[in-house]
Amino acid sequence: MKTTEVPRYTPDWLELREGADASARAAELLEPLRARLTDPPLVVHDLGCGTGSMGRWLAPRLGHGPQLWILHDRDPDLLDRAAVRTPRTCPDGSRITVATARGDLARLTADTLADASLVTASALLDVLTRDEVDGIAAACAGAGCPALLALSVAGRVELTPGDPLDAEIADAFNAHQRRGGLLGPDAIAVASEVFARHGATVRTQASPWQLGSEDSALTAEWLRGWVGAAVEHRPDLAPRAEAYLRRRLAECAAGALRVVVHHTDLLALPAPVPMGAAA
Repeated sequence: MKTTEVPRYTPDWLELREGADASARAAELLEPLRARLTDPPLVVHDLGCGTGSMGRWLAPRLGHGPQLWILHDRDPDLLDRAAVRTPRTCPDGSRITVATARGDLARLTADTLADASLVTASALLDVLTRDEVDGIAAACAGAGCPALLALSVAGRVELTPGDPLDAEIADAFNAHQRRGGLLGPDAIAVASEVFARHGATVRTQASPWQLGSEDSALTAEWLRGWVGAAVEHRPDLAPRAEAYLRRRLAECAAGALRVVVHHTDLLALPAPVPMGAAA
């Protein structure tokens, strides 16, 4: 497996999107997840944790009893931020303990996850390759732990009002997301197949951002990144894309733009261990 080159996201961007992420994540997947979790204390590995938004959203929703969160990221500054801001108590008053693990996801193995109750991540699958997702699925299968992987881009965006250039920008952005063998908008289809091949039962659920006038700061920053990535892939778009971005930012500033950015959440539940298998 090649060395994982997960993009480095700025803390400001991660902070800006946290509210939209929290609103979008598929709470419908939590009930089947909780039914399969081991008895507390729960040990949760958060891959590519960023500033820790997944922990802040998920830890209070996992149920009763103490939890240990092990935060994984390559960026030491993000790890420090996430560790400081992870909740320290569950809703029932049980303790949440936090540990950090700086390093490459390519080193994740079943041994790393030996005591894991759950592996989770947010906005990660689409910036990985098939081999990297296979490594995560194999490690989860070997450890017998579920995986809840949220907010993978689905390759579909809806902007209202529409613009003739929307589809061309979207296609160029999706191609940029697939650069160098990254999964981009194919992430959920590939991850579903890979986890199933490793024996897991896979469920998916839509988790779209729905951005309105109250989300103008996030929408504007997303637009800049979306159009910028499209132009990076197709430099010939630059003159038209510059004018397009000006129009869209003006609509955003006026509160006249609505955007739906489609994502999908994935829950992979390992095959139950047959009775007597550990004997």
